[in-house]
Amino acid sequence: MADDDENYRGPATLRVDDEERAVQIRMWARFEPVEGRYRWAGRTTPDPVLRERVGAGLRSAVLTLPGSPGATVRLSEPDPWGGVRLSGAGTPPWLHHVVEG
Repeated sequence: MADDDENYRGPATLRVDDEERAVQIRMWARFEPVEGRYRWAGRTTPDPVLRERVGAGLRSAVLTLPGSPGATVRLSEPDPWGGVRLSGAGTPPWLHHVVEG
């Protein structure tokens, strides 16, 4: 797999309860051979509404990228620039269309 495949920068949707928020994200992944799966992480660009919800205790959402199925993602404390940190395990959402397309 090329290193470029292990990174994604672009549009995404975060579904929280019944609400969908369009966001821009920057993500990267690495394969953990001992676990036999990917670990991936990244952040959103600044989003005041999402930042407020995470500050109030929101910790999970469903992340969907164009052409890919949704994946459960953990949300953690906002970064100093107003973005929200994201992390997950398993096949990264941006690799689904690379592998299956």
